[in-house]
Amino acid sequence: MTARILVVDDIEANRDLLETRLTAEYFNVITARDGHDALAICSETSVDLVLLDIMMPGIDGFEVCERLKANAATCHIPVVIVTALDEMADRLRGLEAGADDFLTKPVNEMQLLARVRSLLRLKMLTDELRLRAVTARDIGLENLLDNTNGEGGKKPKILVVDERETSAEKFVKPLRGAFEIVHAPDPNAAVFTAAEGDFDTVFVAAKFSDFDALRICSQIRSLDRTRFVPIILVAEADDDDLIKRALELGVNDYIVRPVDSNELTARLRTQVKRKRYHDGLRDNVAASIELAVTDGLTGLHNRRYLDTHLETLVARALNRGKELSLLITDIDRFKDVNDTHGHDAGDDVLREFARRLRINVRGMDLACRYGGEEFVIVMPDTAPHVAAEVAERLRAQIESEGFSIENGAHSIDVTVSVGVTSLIQSEAENAKALLKRADEALYEAKTNGRNQVVSRAA
Repeated sequence: MTARILVVDDIEANRDLLETRLTAEYFNVITARDGHDALAICSETSVDLVLLDIMMPGIDGFEVCERLKANAATCHIPVVIVTALDEMADRLRGLEAGADDFLTKPVNEMQLLARVRSLLRLKMLTDELRLRAVTARDIGLENLLDNTNGEGGKKPKILVVDERETSAEKFVKPLRGAFEIVHAPDPNAAVFTAAEGDFDTVFVAAKFSDFDALRICSQIRSLDRTRFVPIILVAEADDDDLIKRALELGVNDYIVRPVDSNELTARLRTQVKRKRYHDGLRDNVAASIELAVTDGLTGLHNRRYLDTHLETLVARALNRGKELSLLITDIDRFKDVNDTHGHDAGDDVLREFARRLRINVRGMDLACRYGGEEFVIVMPDTAPHVAAEVAERLRAQIESEGFSIENGAHSIDVTVSVGVTSLIQSEAENAKALLKRADEALYEAKTNGRNQVVSRAA
């Protein structure tokens, strides 16, 4: 794993020591001697992780961390505070400032490298999500960051996997009230509980009488439903090797017994905030993709989706020797609706037509707004005569009941013309040819007087 790491320390010897250790592991290291330089570098250069001292001239490390985490452009960069300060109050202040971890000098090299690699893996995931989100849509990261603590005030849901009842109760006592706690004493059942519970974080005790704690972590990380749920290992003071293996396995964080309740809460809030940030990015990607292929007015798929998906449906039907039919329907004299009643009324008609269209097609059929007042319905595994019957049923239903406009104040009569065609098992057949035949059938229906269905076989 290669990455660019920024080392921030006002003492040259400390910078050199960390640079040497990290360079030996093939990391690209850059250095800064104070907080102002660090902020400038992060704003101007791509940085994957920051190792940050606290006691520096100008602005201290706490303020540097707070500024990085408050800036939408740099909030995703992991920050590890590396300092000679070892008081619990300093540790808590660093975590509350947004630091991802707090290491005390002299730094244990194993812990340093394990933590660096773990946070860099997380950074790679964050970068990928951010890239997808920005590619899909010009997402407002500032607004997303503002909402990462929330989900409408919903309490974070926490799973504690620990076979010892008294130990678990002592552990979760300071969390009650601010978090929803679920205790799983059976390690074998804990993975199923995690998969079914929609948890924000999972704590796993390091010691079980006859079970490997890391196997629980591995199983949670391997399931699709829990792959991105943060895992915090609750370790003993002498569990250095176990902690190292856990971080390499994908555990997000660890805390050492005896647990300080304030540190526990601070680390937990960091993991919950990060998870909701990532969930927000994923949701934005999904929403952006949905918007890209959905017509905003009718809620049907749009032409972009049809152009892509129809090719797949046609190829599949041809390869399997299956039937496939396609309808193109056009609202008759739709321009008159807009000219007489206004575009808002026209929108009412389009929305109501889309609603009736959904009623008359199956779930497996593909209904799209092709453009303007034209709609396309693709019907897999459907014979020509069945498609013609569906088209006629749709035409009759549209004609039989008026369309409400202007919030129900008025009703107008609407009719549609429909062109129908079906797939031909031929090497020359393709989606373009299918659409062309249906369009020709629609044109014939319009020419012959509208409000009718015309089928065209070839």
